[in-house]
Formats: sequence, structure tokens, C-alpha cells
Amino acid sequence: MTTAAPTAPAGVDLTDPRTFLDGRDELFDLWHRFRTHSPVHWHPVRDRAVPGFWVLSRHRDIMEVYRDNKRFTSERGNVLATLLEGGDSAAGRMLAVTDGRRHRELRNVILKAFAPRVLEPVVEGVRRRADRLVREAVARGTCDFAQDVAEHIPMATVADLLGVPAADRDYLLSLTKQALSSEEEGQSEEESLVARNELLLYFSDLAMDRRDDPRDDVVSVLAAATIDGEPLTEQEIVFNCYSVIIGGDETSRLSMIGAMDELIRHPRQWQRLKSGEVTVESAVEEVLRWVTPAMHFGRRALTDVEIGGRTIRAGDVVTLWNSSANHDEEVFDTPEVFDLGRASNKHLSFGYGPHFCLGSYLGRAEINGLLTALRTHVAEPEATAPGRPIHSNFLHGYSSLPVSLRPQR
Repeated sequence: MTTAAPTAPAGVDLTDPRTFLDGRDELFDLWHRFRTHSPVHWHPVRDRAVPGFWVLSRHRDIMEVYRDNKRFTSERGNVLATLLEGGDSAAGRMLAVTDGRRHRELRNVILKAFAPRVLEPVVEGVRRRADRLVREAVARGTCDFAQDVAEHIPMATVADLLGVPAADRDYLLSLTKQALSSEEEGQSEEESLVARNELLLYFSDLAMDRRDDPRDDVVSVLAAATIDGEPLTEQEIVFNCYSVIIGGDETSRLSMIGAMDELIRHPRQWQRLKSGEVTVESAVEEVLRWVTPAMHFGRRALTDVEIGGRTIRAGDVVTLWNSSANHDEEVFDTPEVFDLGRASNKHLSFGYGPHFCLGSYLGRAEINGLLTALRTHVAEPEATAPGRPIHSNFLHGYSSLPVSLRPQR
């Protein structure tokens, strides 16, 4: 299978969500030790009938795998949960877990709905929504920033893209949170699976409606699309709707909540943003780097590959830890510093290569809209209680963040 690995942090279990509940300084130190002592690391899996997986923690190694869809595949899963189970039921039908020619064809179909020109009206709606939600929160004085502000921006935006009725949006938000993460430790894998299945059933019904009554939304684009003269299958339509809502909601929502938390923790950076010393655009990139809401993605090797002096065997699972790459000293000056004016910011929060996130433009626009609204309407934010972290080995952030927002006079 593999030769013995160099010394790395003892007793660390990257499959256990509790590992990621430590403070940021502890997690930064953890990844620094991986990069220093075992940058290409073999991680055994306890109490499960699977051999283990590789952990890549250096920016350059992760980039190498992200760009290589010849020797590494996403079609047997692209996150730990599915990779360790042996595969993803959506493989070959959902863009994120499809490779080769079919991936290119599906991506070209979905790109039509995500072109910046097409998204401009959606982005304008993002700005209005963010401004309204922040003004309302400021007027109340205190709020749960996660639940009262951040949750409502990306979900409403993605729901607009998909044509989801307003009455269904809270239901879909609850399902997305159950599908990928939990506020509590006790949620079972079965509960997550049920939530994912309910999402798929919902979009199956919506796709049937759009075939008969097409509208100007992503579901209608998928329902009307053809590849080589053949329409997409119902499963392709449903799985890609699921992919859009999961990817479009989680990354932006957790980034926005994380942004608020870090601006409170770093008052000097808040003042730089507030005064205009730094641009909103550079602040967006630093928030994405620092928060890194999707901690990892993964691949399975199709052939033997050497990376960092270690031999990865055909069939091995390889995990790519963005949360480490985004703090790699070889790429970022003073990576341990939250710097909204960072000039060079080659973060991997949207991935890289053939599977680079289609929604990156929209995700950036959502965080931009929020930061602009905060800068405009808030004099000073303060925490009123500790945030409540989500329970996940894939996503990182808070499900609750009580704050007070003093109004701009």
C-alpha cells in the first residue's frame, strides 16, 4: 500500500468533525505541522473497513492534483464522506463528480446560466438584498448574524437562479444544512442521507414542472438542454440542481458569517475596510482565503503517481486540504495575518483546474455585497455571545453568531 510516513501530528483524526472545533490558531498550527513534517501524509482510518487516505497539505501539491484529471478522478467521490464509502451515486451525472468529455459537455450547458452577463441582474438583486438585511439588523441593534442576515443572501440568490418559489426556501435551507453539516454532534449519517434524498425529490418535481412550463432559470436550462442531440436525463438535471444549491449556499453563507466574526476579532482591519483604505474586492479575497469554508476536496488516483517523494498507488484516495494550502508560507507572505489589503492572494477556496467552481463570480459578488452594506451602514460591530460552530469534517464555520451592530451616524 505505502511506505511508512514521516512524523506528523500524533492522534489527529481528520475524519472526526471534532478535530475542527479547535480555535483558528490551533488549526493553523496543526496544518503548519503537516506541511513541515509530513506534507504528503498517509492517514489511517480507525474503526472502518477502509484502508485510509492521503492528506496533501502544501499549496503546490494540491494545485498539481487539481489540474490533473488524467491521473486523478472525481468520479469515485470528491469529499471524504463519499470517497471512503467507495463512490458517489451521482458519478457521471453531476458535474462535480464527472470527468472527461461528459464533464466538458455538462459544464458548457451550465455555463450558459452562470456567465457574468447573464448574472448581472442577479448580482444587482444580491446588492439590494444584502443592503436591506444589514439595514434591518442595524435597526434592531442586535441579531444573530448567521441566521438573520447571512443565511438569507445566498439561499435567496441560488433559489432565484433555480426558480425556487419563495415559500420553499426556508425548507431548502434546512435540508442543505442537514445534508452537509450539523449544529450538534449527534446527527447521524442516515439523517444526512435523508436530507439529500429529499432535496433530490424536490428538484425532480420542479424539473417536471419546468419541462412543461419553461422559465428563465437554471432548472429550465437543464430541462431544455441537449448533448449530441439527446436531452439530459432526469438524474442529470436533478443532481446538477442539487450541486448548484449545495455549492451556491454553503460557501458564500459560511464566508459571510466568517467575515463578520473576523472583522470583530480584528478591529484594525474593520477600520481599514470602513475608511476605504482597502478595497472591498481585496477584502473579499482575503475573507475567502482566511475562512476557507470548504476545508477539503478529494480525488482517487487512476495510476501510480509520485508526489513530494511519496508514491500514491492506483486506487488510493487523495484529499486536498484547502484550509492548509491557503496558509502555506511558500505562497503567502505572513499567512497567519488577516490582511484585507493582501496584494497577492492565490487562495484555493474555489478549487482549481477543470473543476474550478462555476459559481465563483456569484460567490464573490455575494460577499462583496455584504461587505459593502456593512461598510455603509455599520459604525462598529461587536460580539454579544460566542459563535456556535457547525459539526463537519468538510465545511468550517458557524451556524450562529450573535452580534450587535452600532449604526452609522
